[in-house]
Amino acid sequence: MRRCLLLVSATVVLGCATDSGSTEPEDTVAFTITSTDVLIMPGEETTKCFYFRTPNTEILRVHKWVSDMTPGSHHMIYFSQLGGTQPPDGTVDDCEAAGQPLPVYGAQTPHEEVAFPTDDVGVQLAQVVVPNAAGYFQMHYVNAGDTPLSASVTLKAYALPPEQSFTRTDLFGTYNADISIPPMATNYKVSATCDVTAGAKFWSMSTHAHKQAVATEVRDGTQMLFRSQDWEHPGTTEWRAPDFHEFKGQMTWECTYDNVGSNANTTIKDGQSARTNEMCMATGYYFPAAGPRGCVMSGGQCQCVL
Repeated sequence: MRRCLLLVSATVVLGCATDSGSTEPEDTVAFTITSTDVLIMPGEETTKCFYFRTPNTEILRVHKWVSDMTPGSHHMIYFSQLGGTQPPDGTVDDCEAAGQPLPVYGAQTPHEEVAFPTDDVGVQLAQVVVPNAAGYFQMHYVNAGDTPLSASVTLKAYALPPEQSFTRTDLFGTYNADISIPPMATNYKVSATCDVTAGAKFWSMSTHAHKQAVATEVRDGTQMLFRSQDWEHPGTTEWRAPDFHEFKGQMTWECTYDNVGSNANTTIKDGQSARTNEMCMATGYYFPAAGPRGCVMSGGQCQCVL
């Protein structure tokens, strides 16, 4: 996943609504996507990708995501596919064709709901999903039992009525491609500092890492915005009007690792495999948005789309 995050120039950009006032969003399911069943054998841990195109024929303004994962599912991330081609709909592979994605939504509990708030003048926030948008689920499966499991993921998108005013929100994501954790290392810190989109107001912040991580955090200069010691279920920091967070300095994201488990005798690099690789990502929703934005740290240099 060294090329994993941000080549977003092809993303369709829509202006944000400027109407004041708001109405309660309707709970209308715009589409539902369910992944192909994957058979997970006893003791198996694996990462799979399921490829699809969204079924909508018109632009959607999604104000809520709801996901459900069957037993055996550890976490899922919905990535948009922003460049090149991808396998036919319904294909499941070992994420070999994942390309250059940007995360749209993620879940680490069996049932999860993310409902977007209103902005600072009361207008509903929403993500834009273009028609027939290419994407995939990255699904991490673990079967700790003694019988095979058939596992899958279902994602529902709830959209606003076409006539309803909205302000566009989108993801600001980061990725560190410079991870190299030595064998048997403990308390090994990997951090990166990059710029943030000017004028961005954040309403949520979290992190994503794999099983060697013992702590993750996100800072605004010296101000701690988010910290977790649970790589599996890191949680989320959220802000609501009028207290949305605007960065005063640069974003720093940091992960601390103990390489003392099943990979202890190897040097762990960044990558997609939750079993053998690591990640250190900060992810947060911001507005007003003109598309997904973020930064990759690679070779000691920030590569950002702001």
